[in-house]
Amino acid sequence: MTLQTLDWAVVALYGVVVLAVGLAFTRRAGRDANEYFLAGRRLPWWVLGTSMVATTFSTDTPNLVTDIVRTNGVSGNWVWWAFVLTGMLTVFFYAKLWRRSGVTTDVEFYELRYSGGLAAFLRGFRALYLGLFFNVMIMATVTLAAIKIGGVLLGVSPVTVVLVAGTVTLLYSATSGLWGVVATDLLLFVVAIVGAVAAAVVAVGLPEVGGLGPLLAHPNVQGSLSFLPDFSDWSTAAAVFVIPIAVQWWSTWYPGSEPGGGGYAAQRMLAAKDEGHALKAVLWFNAAHYGIRPWPWILVALASLVVFPDLESIRAAFPSIDPAILGHDLAYPAMLSFLPTGLLGLVVASLAAAYMSTISTHLNWGSSYVVEDVYRRFVRSDADERHYVTVARLTTVVLTVVMGVVALWLETALQAFQILLQIGAGTGLVFLLRWFWWRVNAWSELSAMVISFAVAVWFEFAHVPLGLPEYDPSTRLVIGVVVTTIGWIAVTFLTPPTDEATLRAFHARMRPVGSGWRAVVGDQPAPEGESVGAAALAWFLGCVAVYGALFATGYALYGSGVAALVVGSVAAGAAFGVLRLLPKVGLR
Repeated sequence: MTLQTLDWAVVALYGVVVLAVGLAFTRRAGRDANEYFLAGRRLPWWVLGTSMVATTFSTDTPNLVTDIVRTNGVSGNWVWWAFVLTGMLTVFFYAKLWRRSGVTTDVEFYELRYSGGLAAFLRGFRALYLGLFFNVMIMATVTLAAIKIGGVLLGVSPVTVVLVAGTVTLLYSATSGLWGVVATDLLLFVVAIVGAVAAAVVAVGLPEVGGLGPLLAHPNVQGSLSFLPDFSDWSTAAAVFVIPIAVQWWSTWYPGSEPGGGGYAAQRMLAAKDEGHALKAVLWFNAAHYGIRPWPWILVALASLVVFPDLESIRAAFPSIDPAILGHDLAYPAMLSFLPTGLLGLVVASLAAAYMSTISTHLNWGSSYVVEDVYRRFVRSDADERHYVTVARLTTVVLTVVMGVVALWLETALQAFQILLQIGAGTGLVFLLRWFWWRVNAWSELSAMVISFAVAVWFEFAHVPLGLPEYDPSTRLVIGVVVTTIGWIAVTFLTPPTDEATLRAFHARMRPVGSGWRAVVGDQPAPEGESVGAAALAWFLGCVAVYGALFATGYALYGSGVAALVVGSVAAGAAFGVLRLLPKVGLR
């Protein structure tokens, strides 16, 4: 299928507007690194929260959801829905702490919390580990989805997609910094949401599908509708629900869903006007990302089971697609091929919006690590601010090139998702505890990273070749969590703690609640207006509100009006409870 003149006009208009908005901030972003990476720490919560929502909706997101629904049903989405628990924990326990820290990047935290040469090494190592390796993998996954969409809708080669999409995004993200990223994110969010809803409406209305009622009654779809897995099939239920809810959410580091916050989420919190805006930004992000947005993607995925019931049907419809990238995630762009002229251009523009939002964020975030935590810290600390902005822009170019190369190597979005989960398995608990338990030290974090990476490498390259039994991804994840957690806790008690002066300075600056610092500072009153109990209750109610909104929408689409009303009422009550508790968790 090819775009018509009207489609191209819509895409071109969108591109011109986005570039104009982004480039308008070039001069402001070029003043210094604080403006380039944190927009001067002057951004309000609704801008930051919306920017995070836009960033987490990328071209790979609907592809990943489609892959999950086609292989494990709607309930398979618990592998990412479980991160609601992580996100809400960040809202009520960590958001204000990040803003209070005053650091420029989240890895600068290491030299605030720990001491000595190991803290400096950990800062530099973590900056390269996340800013280059993890960051490139995420961007490559997003670009892989763009490759598949471009191949299906436009008939263009993977190399062409990488060159065009990467160059356009690079142009405004490298020049305008975080100012340009968040400004364009507001527009990208609207376009992406409209495009996703439009795609769902068209998919459900296709003659082969026949509308929402016939879709839900279709034999290809009926077994995929449940919100919970079939627990009689324990292996599947454990993989898609039990392990994500019991283990994955607190133990695994994944970009955008880091335990305790981190990465570009921390960057947004650090760019907030104050602690209250940081908290509300993350709250709005979690509500919108998990509670409002998933259903258009799910509906398209369900409709694809009717139109393209198996991989062979996709192959037959698109014979020119490279067999190496043929997977269930390709069903989403395949469904978009049915869009009418004009609307197709809008949806292509929305997918371009999703792509540009995510990539521009990751480019800015990754370059902040390289510049602030490696180049300025260890290479050249005495240059003027414009020099660091120039280095940031050059770093952005390098990241874009490496991203393109890796994207051409990957095959499916789910493949990359599982790789990243495995590499981060077991590291999450140390990120949660380091704020509230004085005994966590730099060796704790370093050992967690090394052990989790070693376990991932073992399973990927050594386990089966040595004749040992093959494990499914969920079993690998649990083994990784257990081995890594035992390992870093053992290392913690076998190595000396951070020196007392650094610990006391950190506590005085951050004022963490709870008794985890009693051994260092004795009994200290909690900061005024902050309560551990209130924060814990707000976390629980926040999770209920988001899950309630998600499933109330699902019940309404399924035609279960009573269930939708009951669940929606519970969600509304929980949301009201959260609002009443905000003054008790430090939001003034």
